[in-house]
Amino acid sequence: MPQPRSPRPSTPAPLLTVTGDTLVAADFGSRAPDRARPGAGRPPGPYRRLFAAPGARAFTAWNLVARLPMGMFSVSAVVMIAGTRGSYALAGAVTATGLAATALVAPWTARLIDRHGQARVALPATLVAVLGSLALLLCVRHGAPDWTLFAAYAATATTPNTGGMSRARWDHLFKGDAAALHTANSFEQATDELCFMLGPVLAVFLCGTFFPEAGTLVGAFLLLAGMLLFTAQRATEPPAARARGTAGAGPKSPLRSPGIPPLLAVCLATGAVFGSMEVVTIAFADARGHGTAAGVVLALQAAGSCAAGLLYGAVRPAGSAWSRLPWCIAAMTALLTLPALAAAGPGSLPLLGGALLLAGMATAPTMVTTMTLVQRRTPEGRLNEGMTLAVTGLLGGIACGSAAGGWVAEHLSAAAGYGVPPAAAALALLITLLPLPGSRSGSRADH
Repeated sequence: MPQPRSPRPSTPAPLLTVTGDTLVAADFGSRAPDRARPGAGRPPGPYRRLFAAPGARAFTAWNLVARLPMGMFSVSAVVMIAGTRGSYALAGAVTATGLAATALVAPWTARLIDRHGQARVALPATLVAVLGSLALLLCVRHGAPDWTLFAAYAATATTPNTGGMSRARWDHLFKGDAAALHTANSFEQATDELCFMLGPVLAVFLCGTFFPEAGTLVGAFLLLAGMLLFTAQRATEPPAARARGTAGAGPKSPLRSPGIPPLLAVCLATGAVFGSMEVVTIAFADARGHGTAAGVVLALQAAGSCAAGLLYGAVRPAGSAWSRLPWCIAAMTALLTLPALAAAGPGSLPLLGGALLLAGMATAPTMVTTMTLVQRRTPEGRLNEGMTLAVTGLLGGIACGSAAGGWVAEHLSAAAGYGVPPAAAALALLITLLPLPGSRSGSRADH
């Protein structure tokens, strides 16, 4: 004889039920969630889990807005100055001055951000940088002396390291969770590639379609608006070192931390890969009468790196980060020979573009692994400074690589210039294999 059903409980059912780490909507037609439903107990994917953190989507979106101008400013300055003053030499000298000023100022800005907080320091620093961009625009437009261009563009060196601040927030949200931080670092690297892929294209479009100063003007607006809205997300902002009482704790600089100097040397050599590849590709396209296609060809390399970064973040690589780094750099070195072979062979731009697409796929895993090691070997309370030092190393490498690639392309040939990137990558590989002090010391990042 069938038993009568039990009466419903008199207390109302909860709106949400917690199952593991997942919030599940209550089923008002039953007393318990339907566990037989397909996928009910399936853990979320790595990126879904990442952006399920409260506030993660908001700060990521606004950080992307603030980061996009990083790929716009230098191209916009070159187009604006060369278009109005008729001198690429002047344009290059001005942007080089800004790069050198950034290498000097950025670590100090990052140290202040770590000590006093992102909102208190990043906003004033951004305002100074935006005023420098606007001053450069006005000086160019109204025919001011050349020295004013150098002074104005040097003021933009206070631009905060937006990528470093975003990585610091991920570290704050998922401290101690190696899998989540690996996914976050991979996503941030893919975002960097996306910005440096879309930024120059947007800058050239604005300057060519409207007026020469349009790229700088829009970039300054995006930087200020994005930084205002990014720093407004206070719930995800990591506490300042002074608020934690760690402002004076640990070494005075990340440079004194074990393993950091070799990693910065790797960043320097990796930056030389990027700088030489850009200059050589432009020279190669110009030599074949397709100079305007150089941007599209370089964008393919960034696209390959962006896709590889997202894929790399979806998997959990085996072994320690330091043991993976030589393998990542070795793969990058091997794939960088493909553009050299394509340039030495038929020399067609479509073939070169395909080779750069493949070569870019080893860039993101190398950068993600390097940044992970920098992140974990940086002392507590100095994360943004450590990440900015890595970026400074990359910028220095880009400057050296640009000079080396340009010299080879001019004195030998553009095709021969494609030997510089794999040579720089081989140097980075050698650095990781040398028994340098602190390079393989134990760290929580190594696992």
